[in-house]
Amino acid sequence: MARIAGVDIPKQKRGVISLTYIYGVGRSRAKEILEASKVDESTKVSDWTDEEISKIRDAVASFTIEGELRSETQINIKRLMDIGCYRGIRHRTGLPLRGQRTKNNSRTRKGRRKTVANKKKVTK
Repeated sequence: MARIAGVDIPKQKRGVISLTYIYGVGRSRAKEILEASKVDESTKVSDWTDEEISKIRDAVASFTIEGELRSETQINIKRLMDIGCYRGIRHRTGLPLRGQRTKNNSRTRKGRRKTVANKKKVTK
């Protein structure tokens, strides 16, 4: 299993797909990385040579990925919350930020349904 940017990428998959296991690398960026390092994107990771892996590591290092990207994202969210803008308030209250309705859906953001206060419980 090849280790790139602190992530074990699967060796049985094609290069383009396996690079997407790195946080901050999607399909288009994976293609860009392989193109820059002159590696065929259809080649499986197990068939990569040590020289190709080192070229890919160098190409990946030029991008903001993994821990650095995660911390940058968290800092941006904290900044929004500190200045008190609409998106920051929605982050703080745990509601959707991009204009979705909240009457019926948005359970991913709001979490499990909470019980309604003063509602009588069914006694047996």
